[in-house]
Amino acid sequence: MVGNTKDEVQNAKYKNETPSETSLGGFSISQNQKITPSELSQRLTAFGYELIGVGNVHQQGQFSKRGGVIDLWLERYRAPARVDLIGDKIEIIYLFNSLIQEKLKRLKSLYIVPYKSTPTFAPKWAKKQIGKVERLFLSEIERGNLVVHIDYGIGRFVSVEYRELVKGSGKTYLILEYAKGDKLYVPIEQIERVTKYIGSPGRKPNLSYLGTGAWERTKARVKESIVNVARELLSLYAKRETADRPNYGADTPWQKQLEESFEFQETDDQERAMEEIKEDLQRDKPMDRLLIGDVGFGKTEIAIRAAFKVVQDSRQAAILIPTTILAEQHYYLFKERLSAFPVEVEMLSRFRDEREQKRILEELRIGKVDVVIGTHRLLSSDVVFKNLGVLIIDEEHRFGVAAKERLKKLRVSVDVLSMSATPIPRTLHMALTKIRDVSTLASAPPGRKPIETFVGEHDENKIRDCIVRELERGGQVYYVYNNISGIAGKALQVQNLVPRAKVVYAHGQMDRKVSGVKYQVSSLEGVMEEFYSGKANVLVCTTIIGSGLDMPNVNTIIIENAQKFGLSNLYQLRGRVGRSERQAYAYLFYPKGYVPEGDALERLATMAQAQELGAGFKIAKKDLEIRGAGNLLGVAQSGNIALVGFELYIQLLSQAVEQLKK
Repeated sequence: MVGNTKDEVQNAKYKNETPSETSLGGFSISQNQKITPSELSQRLTAFGYELIGVGNVHQQGQFSKRGGVIDLWLERYRAPARVDLIGDKIEIIYLFNSLIQEKLKRLKSLYIVPYKSTPTFAPKWAKKQIGKVERLFLSEIERGNLVVHIDYGIGRFVSVEYRELVKGSGKTYLILEYAKGDKLYVPIEQIERVTKYIGSPGRKPNLSYLGTGAWERTKARVKESIVNVARELLSLYAKRETADRPNYGADTPWQKQLEESFEFQETDDQERAMEEIKEDLQRDKPMDRLLIGDVGFGKTEIAIRAAFKVVQDSRQAAILIPTTILAEQHYYLFKERLSAFPVEVEMLSRFRDEREQKRILEELRIGKVDVVIGTHRLLSSDVVFKNLGVLIIDEEHRFGVAAKERLKKLRVSVDVLSMSATPIPRTLHMALTKIRDVSTLASAPPGRKPIETFVGEHDENKIRDCIVRELERGGQVYYVYNNISGIAGKALQVQNLVPRAKVVYAHGQMDRKVSGVKYQVSSLEGVMEEFYSGKANVLVCTTIIGSGLDMPNVNTIIIENAQKFGLSNLYQLRGRVGRSERQAYAYLFYPKGYVPEGDALERLATMAQAQELGAGFKIAKKDLEIRGAGNLLGVAQSGNIALVGFELYIQLLSQAVEQLKK
């Protein structure tokens, strides 16, 4: 689907024809046109747009109607359009910022075609129906964006136009602008040679010069550097392929009993991933598998089953977790799921005192502990296993350099299952599959609902209302306030705002005795226990809840100063709610008087739009565009990524890996 301003419609002309309702399957509305709000509403509904009542539209494909004002979000626009009618006449049409209701651009007309239909820039092209690649490209690229042509380098996207460059033979072209204003006309059928430019933070590229050979020299330099990266990746792959370990046997009756005791219906993706892991374990080479799954899509259950399979062959399982709170939750979950079997589960973290840690270390050494769950403490030199079989790593990218070096050594000799709730771009995914095995959980568990997300100015009345509403249905609330020095005061404010609430607060530096607002508790562990048990129903906290915490009874999250958070952080935080069939809500507030702009506006707008289940890939791609790709493959490679763009860099890396493997 595409919505065109008048300027864009001009680009769609072919032999002076204007797109009409019959030729392109759409219709135009324009200033001063006569049409009633009801007629326009009916036509939008017939075209597949969803009427959401009188509220604000927050994603593409929606429209709202308030008297003579109709807000509509067309699929190709980054902002919704407002059509203001007086009586049966259109007074004004403009694009606006849905967060702050600010007018962005006035339009003389708006061209509307059915929601999720094919983009159409020329009637001749429309008859052919453009392919998937073209649709994807045109949904992501806007006029003025930087792009990379694999043969000609970095240019600026100008438009899509139908041209007769050769007399009597017309074609549709992408028009790209290069240095000195030179233009490149790319036939639409070669669109796969052009990708959106994604670089590195703080580096603005220059447009390439056509016809100088400079681009080929740049590519050659980057390729040379990439070969070294590929060699490093492949050296680990080669060591693992030459290592031997006894294979694991077929499933036992106990394994079947554990899997049948799962209280939820597995998704097809979960079943497929588990089969892939079992096949890995039954080989005589160590496993190195990456399990990618959106928040709440069931990675932990797969980890439990994999650990149990290893334990049944008299080997130990270690589960490495990035935060103390999450380690504790995994500890209780593993103990509960494995309680019917003779499996000893322990936890190694700062929630254990020195005496307990010594006991656990000794029991690991002699093989009394079967499964140990812990933070980076597990990687210390005094941790010795009798017979470590599998290392399961949750969110590996969150560990430091020293931890990653230790993991690299372990990878050669033990089975490794690495889990991530941060989806990686598909192109990087394809490159990784050449050097390690990847399983993806792309479908949500049955019964899950998308999290309704609201973005707006800090509003204490709204905060009070959403907390009260959650408490009235017996639920609990996260209130994210990422300021340790002020968190006790914020908890008191929330308590005064909702006197009936039972408020506690938590942050990562709570080792000594602390006071909750209504409770005296001894530690961070104590605060979390109050909340887990339901004795407290509002947790004011820092981002310590932001990775993997799973509490199905918490279905409202409030994030204060949301403009300060990165996109992936906001997405991970929102994923802490909506873990059951109950409708969940996320409220992202920015300060009163603050006007979101730049990257902050993009982040908040993306969160407001990406509300569908499994939106993680969309979020990951957008985060890459906003922040750049430097952190994804290490700072050392950020310069090369800036030179050729992320997509081409990954393509060159993939080719280098393939050539070296041969």
